[in-house]
Formats: sequence, structure tokens, C-alpha cells
Amino acid sequence: MKNQTIILPIKNTKPVALYSSKQVYAMEQAWFAEGYDSFGLMKQAAWQMTQRIEQLHEQKYFENSHPNIHIYHHDTCPHRACIWVGKGNNGGDGWLIAHYLQQAGWQVKVITVGFDKSDLAINNQAVIANHKNSDTSSITDATKALQIALSANCNYQRFEEIHNRQDSSNESILSADMHIDALFGIGLDRAPEGIYKEAINTFNDSTQRHKALAVAVDIPSGLVASTGEVFDRVAIQADVTLCLIARKFGLHTKDGMDYSGKVTDIPLIPYELTRPQEASNHTIANESTSPASEPIAILLKAAHSMHARRQNSYKGSYGHALVIGGNRIDGSQGMGGAAILAASSTMATGAGKITVACHEAFHGALLTSLPDAMTINLHDADSVKTLIKQASVIAIGMGLGRDEKAKALFIDYIKAAIEYEKSIVIDADGLYHLASLHMDSHELVKELREYSSNHRVCMTPHSGEAARLLDQKISKVERDRLQAITQCAKVYGGDWVLKGAGSLVLEQKSGRKQVYVCNAGNAGMATAGMGDVLSGVTAGLLAQQDLVSASRSLHQAVLIHGFAGDVLVNQTGDCYSNNMLLVGQRGLQAQDMPAALRHVMQLMIVE
Repeated sequence: MKNQTIILPIKNTKPVALYSSKQVYAMEQAWFAEGYDSFGLMKQAAWQMTQRIEQLHEQKYFENSHPNIHIYHHDTCPHRACIWVGKGNNGGDGWLIAHYLQQAGWQVKVITVGFDKSDLAINNQAVIANHKNSDTSSITDATKALQIALSANCNYQRFEEIHNRQDSSNESILSADMHIDALFGIGLDRAPEGIYKEAINTFNDSTQRHKALAVAVDIPSGLVASTGEVFDRVAIQADVTLCLIARKFGLHTKDGMDYSGKVTDIPLIPYELTRPQEASNHTIANESTSPASEPIAILLKAAHSMHARRQNSYKGSYGHALVIGGNRIDGSQGMGGAAILAASSTMATGAGKITVACHEAFHGALLTSLPDAMTINLHDADSVKTLIKQASVIAIGMGLGRDEKAKALFIDYIKAAIEYEKSIVIDADGLYHLASLHMDSHELVKELREYSSNHRVCMTPHSGEAARLLDQKISKVERDRLQAITQCAKVYGGDWVLKGAGSLVLEQKSGRKQVYVCNAGNAGMATAGMGDVLSGVTAGLLAQQDLVSASRSLHQAVLIHGFAGDVLVNQTGDCYSNNMLLVGQRGLQAQDMPAALRHVMQLMIVE
């Protein structure tokens, strides 16, 4: 029987609404305004997280078991957990988790950070007031949680004492099956310093040394919930994040992807949902005016399916893509590879035919690697503009060059594309020239912005290119990628992708905007030429007029591009062909992508 392989990244997975810290706070306040108790919510959160923690511990025993035989393990020793707590509400969650785990038979140790000895004295009045529903308005929820845990004789140790001692006894104190991070919550927006920085580093060292599971409460401490930024690599390296109330944007972009591990939702409270599938009908959430339930972005895990082609069709039925790039500047060997990669990806994605306008020096190399393509001299402006009139979509900028001659070609060809009402993809050197034109207050920037309101214009920068487009430092773009992509769309119009870990896509339609976070791709794709491949995928989809609008979108292109990279590095544990060698992240190259793109495109077809 022939083996059938399922590629797991492409699956029917619902999109997930993502929110900022301010929005989550607003959800909580709206809940409390209805008369619900804040400490009751904290206890409910801690109780549900405790159940998940026990499940996670059980799963460790089944990982190496036979798939058809389940054995219950009788432990001679109790399960051990170290719960690291700060002084805020996140720490309150931690104290209650310690209390509930101890009730369940665990051996718990609470590691306090930032507490004075006086903070840890048992206040019987606070405990009695809590249990008798007396007035506790003067006592914080975190203090109530601490007092409950201490009254139940939960063992604790001040981290300051551990850190100052620095002897062999610390090894046994921090030895555990599981370390639970309840240090900082979603309000953190700066680098952890002093004893908190030391605590985070010790937490990470302990989990690695003892091969313990690292679980973060709501957000890994040190990760900024609204942006995904980690300062100086000081953050909890979680295996699992138990995300409370609503999914945070920062868990899925930038550093969040490296520090969050597997994210598990614990919704806790109902709120008026904006359904992700209808999110395109809403503008980007403005935190000062938009309702808390309107997400600032949508996490996409699955691409749109595509229908099979009609038998009665020909190459013209699937569009003509024109790739403009691959120039040779005086004194250099040129950048023909960029145009070749874009062209081969355009064909692999399904465009009916393709022409590449590149320097004549690369015509031979292009036809050798891609005999399907037609070629034309990049510098023959009249002939290229004639082809622009005939084409379905133009993709410009990949290896175009940055000198004044290239700039003049860019202006000329973009004007022609606007005149003939063509879909446009701008990348690489095209974005460089667009930024220069904006700095010069050139009229073409305004024309392109106005044109994009009724025509497809896609721009695909990485952070460095976005920084130049906005006349900012790269660090500022990286500090708030959502703000950067929003500003790009405001200044230049069109649809945008800001490439990187958890690539952001902003699409505009009829004056409305929607941001997506694409949950596909891997670090192996951080290599030269991958951006050229994405431009080719985008152009290839736009060329195919038989596809529905969603299947030709920029977020669809980014997902397909990411899935192809995941197939090549075997992210799911399933190699897509028993006869193919696994490429892997370290060796992945852009030239490997067209074969994977063809495979992914076929997987997406439904009858």
C-alpha cells in the first residue's frame, strides 16, 4: 500500500484574535464593572492553571510510551514544583497555584523575588476576612493569595537569600519537575533589572540543568505582551504559556516566538467577540477609541483552499507575470539571481506565463535555469512598457540596483503600471527607490497611494527597508512592528508585509485595514533570496484571476511561502517525500523553495 503523508502545517485551524495589554485590562475592568469579584477571578484562574499543570506533568510520562498502551505511573516521590512569584497580581496567581498544587499532593516551593521578610508574615486577619467575605478593600488580591498560601504552610524561600548564598544547597532548593513563572504580568514594558534579572536567569538555568518543564503564567516574564519584544535576551524561556482571558499579540511575533513555547488559552471570562473571519470588515484597533473586543490582529494558522483548474483552459487563463529586476551596475557582477528566484517562484505558484525584464548579461543564465520564461532587456524602456500593458501583474525591485539609472527605470515602469491599471508588487531595491522618492517629495508617491485605494499594490519590506521608508532607525521599527507597518500603510497606501518572526501583514480594502500575524515559516528561511521568493509567490497568486480574492491575497502568499519553508525543514516530523533528503534549517537555501512551493500548492487544492 502506498504511503500517504499529511503535511500538518496546512490544516483546518481557526484564526485567533490577538489583543494588546490595554485591551485585556479593559476586558477585566468591564467584567468587574458588572459586579464580579476580582479575587474570585484570580482564584478561578489559578485553579484552572493548576489543572493544566497537572495535565502537563502527566503528559511527560506518556511521551515515551507505546501509542496503544497507557500505563499509570505510581510515583514513590511527590511531584515537585518551584513557583517563582513577584509582588503583583501575576505573583498572586502563583501563590494560589502553589496552594492548589499542595492540596493535590505536590511538594511545592515558592521562590519569592522582591519581597522583604516583613512582606511574608502571616496576617490572620487578612485570611479570616477573605473566608468570611468581610470588607477586604484595603487588602490587595495578591496579598490575599499570599496569606492563603502561607496559612496553608506552603514552603517558600526568598530568592535574595538564595542568590547571596551561592552554595551547593541552592541545587537542592531549585531542583524540581516543573518551574512555574509568575514573576511579571502583561504590564511589563522595560528590561528586568537587578534581582529580577538575576531571578530570570536563574530560572532558565535551573530548568535546563534539571530538565524541568518551564510554565509561564499568562506571559513569559520579560516579554512585552503588546509588542513581542525582549530586552537584552532577559526573559523566561517557557515550554508552555498559559494565556489568560485573551491571546496576547506579543506571544506570536518577534521574540515572542522564541520564548513562549506552546500557548494554551484559559479564557476565563466572556466578552463581546469580533469574529476573526469577519475581521476584514473592521479597521485596525485604535486602543483609545476601539472596543476592547476588537482585536489588533488576527493570528493565521491555515491558508485558504483553492479549487482545481478547469480542463478547458490555457496558459492565458492563469495570467502573465512580469518580473522587473536583475540589473548589472557598472563595476559589479550584478544581481541576476534575485530576478531568477522571483521568476521561478512565480511559476511554481501557478502563473500561466512569465517574462523577466533583466540585464542582457543574465538572459542566458535565466533561460538555463528557467526555460519556461521569456526575457527582455531591462533597459529597453519602450519594449518593457509594452509588456507592462500586456501583463496581469508586475513585480519590480528584486536586484534592480540603486543607482540613478535604476531609479529612473523604477519611476518610468511604476508610472506605466499605474497608467495601464496593473497589480503591482514592490520589493528590495524598488522599496529603496520608493523611500528616496518620499524623501524628495516626489509626486509618484502620492499617485501610488491614491492608485492603491482601488488597485492591488503589495509591498514586502524587512525591518531595514521599513526603517528607510519611515526614515527611522531599525531599532525603532523592531521595538513596535505593529506601529511600523501601520505607518507604512498610512504613508504609502497599499498592502504590506513586514517580514520577520511572526510576519505581519496589513491589508487595506475600501478604506478599512486588517492586520494578520502569519504562523508559518522558520529560522532556516533567514537566508539570502527568501524575500525574492516571496515577491514571486505574491505575483504568481495575483496573476491567477481564476482564484477567489482571498486566495490571491498578500496574507495567502506569506502563508504559502512559510509553509513551503516548513516542509523543507520538516517542522512537523513528516518528510513530504520518502525519496527526498531533508534540507533542515542550517542548510536551507532560497533555490530549494520552488519545489516545495509546487508541493504546497497541490496540497491546498480541494475538489
